[in-house]
Amino acid sequence: MNKLLLTGADGFIGSHLAELLISNGYNVKALVQYNSFGTWGWLDSIDSKIVDQMEIVSGDVRDPYFCNNLVKDCNSILHLAALIAIPYSYAAPHHYIETNILGTCNLLQSAVFHEIEKFIQTSTSEVYGTAQYVPIDEDHPLSAQSPYAASKIGADQLALSFYNSFDLPLTIVRPFNTYGPRQSARAVIPSIIIQLIQGKEISLGGLTPTRDFNFVTDIAKGFIASLDSERALGEVINLGSNYEISIEDTALLIAEVMQKEIEIKQAEERLRPKNSEVERLFSSNKKAKALLNWEPEYQGLEGLRRGLEETINWFSIEENIKLYKSDIYNT
Repeated sequence: MNKLLLTGADGFIGSHLAELLISNGYNVKALVQYNSFGTWGWLDSIDSKIVDQMEIVSGDVRDPYFCNNLVKDCNSILHLAALIAIPYSYAAPHHYIETNILGTCNLLQSAVFHEIEKFIQTSTSEVYGTAQYVPIDEDHPLSAQSPYAASKIGADQLALSFYNSFDLPLTIVRPFNTYGPRQSARAVIPSIIIQLIQGKEISLGGLTPTRDFNFVTDIAKGFIASLDSERALGEVINLGSNYEISIEDTALLIAEVMQKEIEIKQAEERLRPKNSEVERLFSSNKKAKALLNWEPEYQGLEGLRRGLEETINWFSIEENIKLYKSDIYNT
């Protein structure tokens, strides 16, 4: 049976994707980041019957020799492993270059060497920077407004070079802002929910930027659709809801769903540097519909509300909230 390598399986999107792959009958080798505690990130919190069906390997994509051994018995790769926190990229840009660019290079080289049949590279909407026109399609110019965005642009371009230079069967999937259960508290939606659970006053960064939010199961289905599509080879494909909402209005909507009073204040530590803030993200998903036959189930304002309800319900469970250091600002 064909074996699929999923890197970043211990993360937010990766753990949801791992669950969906197993439920769809895929043979999954799941890479989690090595640590001396022997923990598997979010895979530790999901149904053990699902986890038991995966081959779980601990390691680090920054090691080329490890990557070569990791890939050798696989037929396809879904590459999600990356550093993604924008604030931390200001403090440790070199770490982002090592993980996001060199780590991707290691897997690409291993994929060519072992003649992998399909390689899915994970991008991000942050590579576009502030929208120069909307909705943002895949031809929109790239603009690195943070070290994180720069590292992902570099990784994407490197991946495309392997498609052009070595005929590596490759697709780049570019998710817009993803949310849902198990997301890091550094992200804006979990941060708002957690702060509202604790009280009515919440601290945020920029209030006017808009985002195109997507429920995590929609994004996971988009990855699988790209894996199964031959028409997507050599393409960059947005996964977005084709709907935008400001951060302030998102906070007000969350408070409405939670039936909570809310007081919003801006915190200096949560603001991005002036030229680094991405002011507007609003996706076109026409290409995903055409090439992947994919469109989000959680669409528009009502879809966002429905996804927020599921996310709030998850964070409201005491056992789940205990997994977070909710009294500190996560970068």
